[in-house]
Amino acid sequence: MINEVISKRKEVFLLTDTDWHTRTIQFIVGILMLALYVWIGAGILSLILNLSQVLKNGWANVAEHIIIDIVLILAVLELIRILQSYLAVGRVKVTFILDVALVVLIGELIGLWYKEYTLMEVGLNITVITVLTLLRIVSIRFSPDAID
Repeated sequence: MINEVISKRKEVFLLTDTDWHTRTIQFIVGILMLALYVWIGAGILSLILNLSQVLKNGWANVAEHIIIDIVLILAVLELIRILQSYLAVGRVKVTFILDVALVVLIGELIGLWYKEYTLMEVGLNITVITVLTLLRIVSIRFSPDAID
C-alpha cells in the first residue's frame, strides 16, 4: 500500500516526466516563434522605410540591401516552419533544415552579385548549394514518411 502511494507521488516530482517536459519545450519554442515574428515585423518595417532611400541614392544601390533583407526574412520564415514542425510532429525534418540553409546560401550568392568576388567564392557557393540540393532530394526520396 505504501509502495503504491510512493510510486504515484514519485511521478509528480520527476523532472523527466514527459508531460512537464513537453509543456516546457512548447513554451520555449513559442517564445522563440514570437521573437521571430517580431523580427520579421521589424524587417518588413525596415524595408518599407528604406524605400524612400531610392530617391536619394538611386535604385541600384538600395536594391542590393532590399533583396538581401527579403532573403533573410524568407530564411526566418523557414525557421518558423521548422519550429511549427517540431511542435506538430515532435521532431525536426531534415528537409526543413536544408531549406533554411539553401535560402541563406542563395541569399549569399545574390549578395556576391553586388560585391567584388572571386571565381573561387562563387564556385564554392554554387558547389555547396548543389550538394545541399542533392541532400534534400535524397532526404525526400528516402524519408520514412515517403515509404508510407
